[in-house]
Amino acid sequence: MKYYLFTALVFIVMISCTQEQKTTETKAPKSKDQTAIEGVIQNYFDGWLTGDTTLVGSAMHSTCHLKFVRNGKIDKRDRTQYLSGFKPRPRLENAEGRILSIDITRTAAEAKVELETEQRLFTDYFNLLKEGNRWYITDKVSTNIAKKTEDK
Repeated sequence: MKYYLFTALVFIVMISCTQEQKTTETKAPKSKDQTAIEGVIQNYFDGWLTGDTTLVGSAMHSTCHLKFVRNGKIDKRDRTQYLSGFKPRPRLENAEGRILSIDITRTAAEAKVELETEQRLFTDYFNLLKEGNRWYITDKVSTNIAKKTEDK
């Protein structure tokens, strides 16, 4: 019985110490590059959600290519082809963009993002490069899925 009480006490102390450590840990401040990349991606989101080709285009390098699967085959578009699919519109309601992760190594980075609308969930993987002091999306691969709608 004493063994079980001792084990329980040790377990409680370990949990308590772990919780205390979590609350005292602080996140490292964002680097200038991470902040800059987040800004590029936010321009992409804002432009995508409003059909603003200037904003979407500002996030993408002139050599950017976009790839996704359509009808079981890889479809590839260059920046001009991709931007031609946008038309100005009011900001999509009930839609948002989220940055899931960013990984930076010197002048190269990758980001995983989601764009969610009422009907679809898009997951994009961006490759980014830093040219001078500016980050650009240089390649994008994308997938999306229809969201299940509840019967009304």
